[in-house]
Amino acid sequence: MPDGPDIPPTARKFGYPESCIAETPAWLVLLRPQQVTLGSLVLVCREPVTAFGDVSAGALAALQPVLKNIEWLLADFVQFQKINYLMLMMLDPDVHFHVIPRYEGAREFGGVSLVDAGWPGPPRLDQAVQFSAEIHQALVQALRAQWGRA
Repeated sequence: MPDGPDIPPTARKFGYPESCIAETPAWLVLLRPQQVTLGSLVLVCREPVTAFGDVSAGALAALQPVLKNIEWLLADFVQFQKINYLMLMMLDPDVHFHVIPRYEGAREFGGVSLVDAGWPGPPRLDQAVQFSAEIHQALVQALRAQWGRA
């Protein structure tokens, strides 16, 4: 995956390129280092904008197929019941969303069980799990392998 000047600082903070599951000319899909629930992602706009209203019409149009792929991927991988897109942008000003698949019960990956601590209410971002580097990379690879099969 190419690393260049069009990679926003927010993407680098969330582990790009190692955490990258998919990328398009306008968007990056990254595995969130802190897993609120299994399959938590970060969706980062590649344009140098800090307000959602400043995202170009082209990038907004390109967002729809990315969202379809995210939802298909996580429905298959995690069997979520709901999905939350959080646009917080408090510490990281680049336009981005935290994508949190929501579910009742637990999901497991790499021998680690993850429960949606906030279910059925708002997600509990303070209850996130940090995988080991090996499990994190295995999850990135597993999600990359399934990307785009919708």
